Amino acid sequence: MASRTALPYTPEDADPATLPTPGLRRRLAAMLYEGVVLFGVLMVSGLLFSTITNQRHALQGRMELQGFLFAMLGLYFAWFWVHSGQTVAMKTWHVRVVRLDGRPLGWPKALARYALSWLWFLPALGVAAALNLHSSRDYTLALLAGVVVYAALTRLLPDRQFLHDRLCQTRLVTWRPAPRRR
Repeated sequence: MASRTALPYTPEDADPATLPTPGLRRRLAAMLYEGVVLFGVLMVSGLLFSTITNQRHALQGRMELQGFLFAMLGLYFAWFWVHSGQTVAMKTWHVRVVRLDGRPLGWPKALARYALSWLWFLPALGVAAALNLHSSRDYTLALLAGVVVYAALTRLLPDRQFLHDRLCQTRLVTWRPAPRRR
């Protein structure tokens, strides 16, 4: 298992396949920050959709809007993962996604990782639907419980990776860029 001690920076000749896995707290903090960034991405995407479709009412084209937002999120994540291995939040928290051999993700793997990352939420939503939960409080509690269970799975999986990373044969690594020379 990889060591958790982080270098002050990642040497340029470092093999990404051997870099340490970031701690769960750092990964969850990056996810929280990602949520703040995604708020803006979704607002701009929603505005774009409503302008293109001439949407006049929030319930008009609701399913199409949800599909469009799902696609825009997929494009956002996949583009960053393919081009640098890091979204804005991942860069801030020194986390990078790579393939198991340390190489960058290609488009098919990035899109598969995006689709499988919904495993964070789908089981909890399925349980909420099966239990016929209707209140927003109950849905929130079900989602929170699902996220806690999903995060706890990292304790059982090799190298403490998330389930969707194991399924996609990717891994998160600690990545600190070298300071810029002046």
